[in-house]
Amino acid sequence: MTGIPNPSQPSDLNVETCDLAKLARLVEAHAPYDGTFELRLPGVHVTKVSRAQKDMHHVVACPSLCLVAQGAKRIMLGKEIYEYDASRMLVYSLDVPVTAQVTGASLDRPYLGLRLDIDPARIAELTAKVHAQGLPGREDSHAISVDRVDAPVINAVVRLLELASRPEEADLLAPLVLDEILIRLLRSSLGLRLARIGREESKVHRISKAVSWVRSHFHEPLDVERLAHSVHMSPSSFHQHFKAVTEMSPLQYQKALRLQEARRLMLLTRLDAGIAGRQVGYQSASQFTREYGRYYGNAPTKDIAMLRRRAGVED
Repeated sequence: MTGIPNPSQPSDLNVETCDLAKLARLVEAHAPYDGTFELRLPGVHVTKVSRAQKDMHHVVACPSLCLVAQGAKRIMLGKEIYEYDASRMLVYSLDVPVTAQVTGASLDRPYLGLRLDIDPARIAELTAKVHAQGLPGREDSHAISVDRVDAPVINAVVRLLELASRPEEADLLAPLVLDEILIRLLRSSLGLRLARIGREESKVHRISKAVSWVRSHFHEPLDVERLAHSVHMSPSSFHQHFKAVTEMSPLQYQKALRLQEARRLMLLTRLDAGIAGRQVGYQSASQFTREYGRYYGNAPTKDIAMLRRRAGVED
């Protein structure tokens, strides 16, 4: 199982217990009921969940820092499992379709989480200052990294959320605090992995460009060889590094995007399975139904009906 530090290692949790308590109060103040809320601060989202989730939820994660103020969460990417809580922080290096599950939550102690979206271009600018002599060490190409929480990062995030309730100061100070958070991340144990996001010559950056293209054209036929050449890689090297970063092949990645979009269309716009499948690029209705069932565990019609019942939505 990936992403879980050795339990015998001492945690820094006691160092930032006060800041974590503040962070929990601030997250709950901005998330008054269960759900995810986007704050007026750019790229800042908070989440509250009052019950541990039995099912995994399929989402496309973007480059971001994820913190837990209270509770615990599990992320699956391919066959890899990442678990984090208030003692650990998680960073996504690029857009990846993952399954997520809140594993620690109750009515008395709900899950309280925060996501801060990361701009690769800003990372590149700050990396040039933090690592002016170049990045040491071998390139790490994983799309997800988990490590022990960094106390200065938590402190800076608390100050950022405090600005959310002071709009007159937020416009002036929030960009500075956001830069501080990114700089502290670059100087943390996750710093070298994060720095790869913005380096144009890094394999992570080139795979990220390919991922962006697939996300924008997921409904079109995928020419892997042409895509590889567009990011200046041989097809074999591209396939190898794409799978190393995303835990799936380019075609598997495209399939995950197609199925997630089809599910969204059926759930929110009430399209039937045949039309939704065609809109996301499937030429064969039977293939769409078969692959949807493998991915979600049920045929499209049954899956959507189940989701509507759970949400209390009438058909």
